[in-house]
Amino acid sequence: MTALLRAELIKLRTTRTFLALTGVAVGTSLLIAVLVSVLSEPTQDSVLTDVFTADTSGLFIVILAIVGITGEWRHRTITSSLLAAPDRLRFLIAKTLAFAAAGLLLSLLISITIAVVGMVILSSRDLPTPDLGELVGQILRNAEVAALLGAFGLALGTLVRNQPVAIVGVLLLSLVIEPTVVALAPDVGRFAPFSALTAAIQEIPASDIGSDELDLLSPGLAVLALLAWIGAAFAAGAVLLKRRDLN
Repeated sequence: MTALLRAELIKLRTTRTFLALTGVAVGTSLLIAVLVSVLSEPTQDSVLTDVFTADTSGLFIVILAIVGITGEWRHRTITSSLLAAPDRLRFLIAKTLAFAAAGLLLSLLISITIAVVGMVILSSRDLPTPDLGELVGQILRNAEVAALLGAFGLALGTLVRNQPVAIVGVLLLSLVIEPTVVALAPDVGRFAPFSALTAAIQEIPASDIGSDELDLLSPGLAVLALLAWIGAAFAAGAVLLKRRDLN
């Protein structure tokens, strides 16, 4: 398993798509943090979530994970990959762990960057800044979400082999369907994986995701709920992978 995981991490690190999307994720996160720090006046109570949750790594690692697994089919490398690792379940576990690790590291890179920039801008404007302990806690929560979403994206990509369909489907789910469910049925929407659960883990107020009526789960329960989503998608994807013809 260690060799498989190392191979997947090397494959991921040397992929141009990963490098390109990493650059975009860092750039967009930094832009959001700078704009919020410069154009708004956050209070002591809101500054932590207003500025220091501008980490877009969750969205990008989901896309990267989908590209990573669907690309095996699209570029017809799945056969050679499984010849090197005949146990399909171990292959899938290694990929899942690789993208979870990538999400974790990408989020740490982004969160630390926006923490430094945000603190400098806020201090120069004599605006409130979070305590170091609060800031470190938020960075770790951001990274936790990105790791979980990396695993979730990989599992979802295993379910749908068509790369464009999988990416568009996830974008529609996260940007259109989930916000609609949250607004119309908050009791159901609190279990939405891309919005409500991630907000709960990051301790973002419900009002920041568009619903004052939403009763978010506690961070611990939100982690368990998101792990349940990951487990369900992973199990279904593993069954499909075992049954699929490689041709």
